Amino acid sequence: MIRVDQAGEFGATRIYAGQLAVMGGRHPMSPEIAHMAAQEEEHRAKFDALMAARGVRPTALQPFWSVAGFALGAGTALLGPEAAMACTAAVEEEIDRHYSAQLDELAEDGSDPELAGMIEEFREDERQHRDTALAAGAEKAPAYPLLSGAIRLGCRVAIRLAERV
Repeated sequence: MIRVDQAGEFGATRIYAGQLAVMGGRHPMSPEIAHMAAQEEEHRAKFDALMAARGVRPTALQPFWSVAGFALGAGTALLGPEAAMACTAAVEEEIDRHYSAQLDELAEDGSDPELAGMIEEFREDERQHRDTALAAGAEKAPAYPLLSGAIRLGCRVAIRLAERV
């Protein structure tokens, strides 16, 4: 769980970096994107510390996630601010689903309250990010259902790969 979650938070920081590289400070959403990016960086740092403390190795795919995350963020931002927000909404929807499933699993045996507490806290941030993106017009993006579906599928594939590699 820790390896997958750290990889996801790392990927999120790269998505936001790509969005900000394209949008810069020119768009009204840029300060909010920078705020969400800072929260994701805090999440990643906490997972990094937990990985070090518990001897968990990072995914071998981290270099790929770096490039893919940045490209996804930049690519959607190039399509326009609504597409960037559609990306955020789609990613955060999948992360909410993923974290909720992890919390259910952790609640069954109660073996790791520290990890459960982190995941619950971070899930609330991710939900706020999703809601912010939706309020900013994510659903107005060109071909929103297709774009959102493709991004969500990509997230599910990334999660499965990070679990194994």
